[in-house]
Amino acid sequence: MFLKTQSKQNIDAYCEALKVIGAFSNLFSSSEKPFVQYRAAENIFCKVFNAENLARADVAYDAIIDGCGIGIKTFVLSGNSKIEKVAEFNSLSGELRKLNGLELAEKLADFRNERIRFADRIYKINKRVYHIIGRDKFTIKVFEVGYDLIDKDSIEILAETKSSLRFKDALNEYNFNFSKSVLMKRFVVPEDYIEIDIEILEEPINELLSLIKPDSKVIKRNEINAVGLLTQEELIPFEDYVILPLYSPEAKKKKKEPIVPLKSQLNQWNAGGRKRDPGEVYISIPSKVRIDAPDFFPEKDVVFNLRIPSGEMLSAKVCQDGSKALMTNPNKAMADWMLRNVLMLQEGELLTYDKLKSVGYDSVKITKSSNTEYFIDFAKLNEYESFIGKINEVEIGTQLDLNFED
Repeated sequence: MFLKTQSKQNIDAYCEALKVIGAFSNLFSSSEKPFVQYRAAENIFCKVFNAENLARADVAYDAIIDGCGIGIKTFVLSGNSKIEKVAEFNSLSGELRKLNGLELAEKLADFRNERIRFADRIYKINKRVYHIIGRDKFTIKVFEVGYDLIDKDSIEILAETKSSLRFKDALNEYNFNFSKSVLMKRFVVPEDYIEIDIEILEEPINELLSLIKPDSKVIKRNEINAVGLLTQEELIPFEDYVILPLYSPEAKKKKKEPIVPLKSQLNQWNAGGRKRDPGEVYISIPSKVRIDAPDFFPEKDVVFNLRIPSGEMLSAKVCQDGSKALMTNPNKAMADWMLRNVLMLQEGELLTYDKLKSVGYDSVKITKSSNTEYFIDFAKLNEYESFIGKINEVEIGTQLDLNFED
C-alpha cells in the first residue's frame, strides 16, 4: 500500500491538511460529517506526497508516484462500507443491454479490466491502489484498498433485478446500474486506517475574511502552467487544448465502415503507391479545428516538443497541405508509442474502431503549455463530438452578440 511507504512527517502533514479542509465544511454543508471536495482531496494528496496530478486527464487514475497508479476517492461512509462508482460505460450501453447474468458480468469485467490495463500501459504503471478519504461524524478515516482487476474465473451473481446486477469475485463486490450504465464497487474500511478528528468551524467565512490581507498575492491565470496546474474544467477549449479524432468523424456520424480509415491516419502505413514503413502514421487535424483554433499549433514544419503521459518527450510538427496532420520525428515514434505500446497492435495489424471502443478512448487531447511545449493524452469515446459542440456553442453565442449590436 502507498501510505506504508511514506514518512511519518508526510503523513502528519497530510492529516493536518485534511483537518483544515474539514474544518471549513460549513461553507458547503450543515452536516456533522465533514465535506471534502474531490478536487481538493486530489490536490492536497499530490502536493504533500509530490505525486503527479492527473486532473488534466480522464483516465483510471487520479495521481501517479513511482510507478504506482492511485485512485483517490472521498465519500461519506455508511457504516463500515460504501458502494461507489468506479466506471461508466455509456458509449457501450447498447452492447451491454443485450446481456444479462453471468454473461453481462463477464463482459463488464472485460471492459473494466481493459481500461485499467490501458491506463497502466499509457503511464507505465506497475502497481495500483485506491486511496480513500471516508467522512464520518466529526471524523475522517483515511485508508487504502486494492485497485484490482475483476477476476472473471471467480465471478458469482448475487442478485439481478430489472434495474441492476449485483455480483462479486474473489476480492470485491460490484453493482451495475442498467439505466446509467455505471459500475459501482463496495469499498470496505479495513482494520488498518487513520482516523482524524475534525472540529468544524461554526462561522468559517469569518475565519477566511480574517486571513485576507491587502498585500496578499493573487495568482493570475496566465501565471499558471496549463499542463501542470489547471484542471480539465479550467482549461479553455481551442486556446489551452484541442481534441483530435483517431478516426473519420464523417464515417462515424454516418455509421459507415470503416470508421477508422484503412489507408490513412494511423493506418497510413497501409496506403498504396509505394512501399510504406510500418511506422508511417499521423493524427488528423480536422478542418474544423484548424479554422477555429488557427494559432493553437506552430506553423507547418516548425518542430515542437510533445510529451506523452509517461513523461517521455517526442519531437513533433504539423505537416501536409493545409497543416492537416500531426506527426512525430522520427515518424515511427508515434506508432511505437500509440500503436505498439499502448494499443498493443502488431506491425501490419490495422487499427479499427472496435479496438478503440474496447479501450474506451477514440481521440487524443493536445494541451498547450507554450508555443514549443505540448502534452498529448487520450480522450474518451465521443469526446471529439463534444469538443466540436463547444465550437458550435461559441459560434452561436458570437452570432447572438452580433445580432444585438446597434
